[in-house]
Amino acid sequence: MKRPLGIRRPSRREAALLVQALGAILRVRLHLVRGRHHALRRMIEAHRLPSDTPAEAPRADLAEIAWSVRNAARLVPGATCLTQASAGQLLLARRGHVSTIRVSVPGNSEKPGTLAPHAWLISGQTIVLGGTVADYARHRPLHDFTLPGALSADTPTT
Repeated sequence: MKRPLGIRRPSRREAALLVQALGAILRVRLHLVRGRHHALRRMIEAHRLPSDTPAEAPRADLAEIAWSVRNAARLVPGATCLTQASAGQLLLARRGHVSTIRVSVPGNSEKPGTLAPHAWLISGQTIVLGGTVADYARHRPLHDFTLPGALSADTPTT
């Protein structure tokens, strides 16, 4: 069977990243469906970060995690922003990098009386997953989920 034009076969590295991301998304999704939020946080926090960990992961790692999680999430029904952010944080923690999941709500809701929370994965001042800086600017932070020993994320600028 011929592959359609414009579609290429992923490299071995890309395939491995997708498999890792799919596994992380499925584990996170299973925890969230079962209502085991505390067990999910313990699973992510089990990855101890070195004491000399920089505040921000290298951009190449952030790009790989973002790409693999976004693409693998297409295969998992119900892989919401919280699922993707949690899976991304798990994958970054496995690599020894600090990140924060920030839950926020839009500043001006289109439908008064409704609450539409959103989850962002942030490393240092970089938004890894969740949207753009412009999207983030329209939100009000509610709560941060940061790995123990790490500083809370600043306001993202990139």
